[in-house]
Amino acid sequence: MGPLCVQQAQPVLDGSGESVCGSHRLSQIPFQILRGHGGAVSSCHFCCQDTKLLTCSHDQTAKLWDLSTNTSIRDYGGEHTAPISQCSPTRDDRRMVTSSYDKTVKFWDLETGKVLWSVSLDGLVTSCNVSGDGKLVVCSVDVDNAMCIIDSASASKVLHIKDQHTSTITRCCFDPESQRICSVSSDRAVKLWDVIAQRTTLKINGAHGNVISDCGFSNNGRLICTASWDKSIKLWDVNGGEYRRRAPDTLHAHSGSVSSCAFSEDGSTLVSGGYDRTIVVWDVNSACKKLVLKGHTDWVLDVAMSTNQKWILSASKDSTLRLWNIENCEEIPAVIQNKKAIGPRPAQCEECQKPFPIMHWDNANVIRRCVFCRLFKPSRDIIHPEPPTDPTTME
Repeated sequence: MGPLCVQQAQPVLDGSGESVCGSHRLSQIPFQILRGHGGAVSSCHFCCQDTKLLTCSHDQTAKLWDLSTNTSIRDYGGEHTAPISQCSPTRDDRRMVTSSYDKTVKFWDLETGKVLWSVSLDGLVTSCNVSGDGKLVVCSVDVDNAMCIIDSASASKVLHIKDQHTSTITRCCFDPESQRICSVSSDRAVKLWDVIAQRTTLKINGAHGNVISDCGFSNNGRLICTASWDKSIKLWDVNGGEYRRRAPDTLHAHSGSVSSCAFSEDGSTLVSGGYDRTIVVWDVNSACKKLVLKGHTDWVLDVAMSTNQKWILSASKDSTLRLWNIENCEEIPAVIQNKKAIGPRPAQCEECQKPFPIMHWDNANVIRRCVFCRLFKPSRDIIHPEPPTDPTTME
């Protein structure tokens, strides 16, 4: 594990003493606080090509926010009668599913705010997710430690999977291809359910030392991240089965329970949130912390990263959201020093096809050949400067 680089976003107070937005002189990470929910914010997402935010809360409502103004532009309320545990938008951002402790799952039209269907289940619904193709909804129910798969068009129950775990399922989600469902539980196990074969194809018992609170797939479906109350995050190579041959990458994430984790679009970055009220930004290749963002006054319950990787959204038990602008975080001196301490990362030479090391601060789009190929044919890597146009600069 590389050295810790902590960047604390310290709020700036306006005339009333209200914390509205700000950046720490050392961290240079601007952020804004979004208020509007009347209870713990349990789930958050970027949607509509990073122009909107979608959130839900224990106040029994969901909200759609405009990223350009950081204001709530639509409320989805009056339907659930208990805290909403999770919300999940469809890939085309036209629909949303919500799960609640009122024992229902509801499917919404995001534009009109109307509920298209509602399905009642036998117990508290702890999580929900929509498949990438938008055809299926999966949710977890505390009774029988079960998962329920629902047809999103007809609202019919396709499958009810009992006793998938030996304790309550805390989170379940589809892989990018909509063929597998990952579920994690208080029983400390990770399981993969094959939607086509309709059976469990992977079981990792004792994956963590305590309750597993969250899970998520990388965009290529190869990696799964899991967050746990044992204060760690683990990365599992489920396609290559690498975790069977060696221990999975374990990230010692927080000083308390880890509640959430999420990959960036390209899988190079991981974000986590925890009981210690912080958000941690990770470099996946080096399994090292890049940033630690502080400011929430209570448990961080969920995190998300924008598709363009410029923004991090965090949802907290303190009833607020924080929107962090990390676009220029790579220019922070402490982050640069951290990259140097991490060491090299692997790249493939386009000339000889052999692997060679490249430092994290180097541009892989410029350095595409190993040192031997560059020495053999150096002219390809020499950038000739343009001649000066001002005659006064000529000697």
